[in-house]
Parts: sequence; C-alpha cells; structure tokens
Amino acid sequence: MQEISVDSYDRAILRALQRDASMTNAALSAVVNLSPSQCSRRRARLEQDRLILGYSARLDPARLGYGLRAIARVNLSTHNEKTDESFASFLTRHDEVREAYSVSGDADYVLIIVTRHLAAFADFIHLNLLPHPQVARVRSEICLRTMKSDPGLPIR
Repeated sequence: MQEISVDSYDRAILRALQRDASMTNAALSAVVNLSPSQCSRRRARLEQDRLILGYSARLDPARLGYGLRAIARVNLSTHNEKTDESFASFLTRHDEVREAYSVSGDADYVLIIVTRHLAAFADFIHLNLLPHPQVARVRSEICLRTMKSDPGLPIR
C-alpha cells in the first residue's frame, strides 16, 4: 500500500481529530490555525485518500456492563485458504470478538474479546471457539487492569 504524503497542517488535523472526532471545521480551524473552509477541504481530502477511515465514539465498557476483556491466542489445526476464510467468517459472526489479528509467533491468531462477565467469556470459549472445526488450541488471559488504551496513531 502506498504511503500518502501529509504536511504539518494535515498532521495537526489528524492529531486533533484523533482526540475529538466530533470537532466542527470551525473548532478545528482554531486548533490548526487554518480557516474553516481550508480545514473542510483538507479533511475531505484526508477522507478521500483514506487516511481517515471513519469516525466513532469511544465508549466506556464497564459503564455499559462489559466487565471482562480477554486476549485469546488461537492455533488452527490446518492452514489453507479455505480454513482461513472459514475462521475469518466465524470471527465476523461473533460480536464478543472486538479485534482479531493474524500474527507471527507461537499463535496463528490473537483475539481481543469483550464480554459482560467471566461466565459469558467461558461460554464463548467452550460453546463457540473451541468447537470450531479448525481450532486446535486456545490460550487466553483475562485483562485485570487497563494500563494504556490509545486507539490512535502517533502522528508526529
């Protein structure tokens, strides 16, 4: 994938929007020292160039009743295009899986799983993940405390 060149104003816009994606162009213009119309044009270009992939709100999982976050490392029993597609399809059908990565190392996939409580996590593992025909092994860790959570990128 081709890297897109950005200047200092673009970087300032990206930093500001990572902190608060709901900023209006008028508010953004005060932060980056450009006119609202220039901010609007630059934001539209950053979106068109797919540097900005979308906007979302950060939610508090605990206040919404999601008290458990876990990391699961999954090994598949076989590896080919069909099994990878089957497992990817499985992941899209389960809302508990919030992030999924194909990784190097001793696991094939790393999953970030969010559930309401330990019993719901156990049910997901025992009733859904382990019975999947391609899953050979699952190792999981429960997250005890969030030490850092910064979903943005380090825009310098």
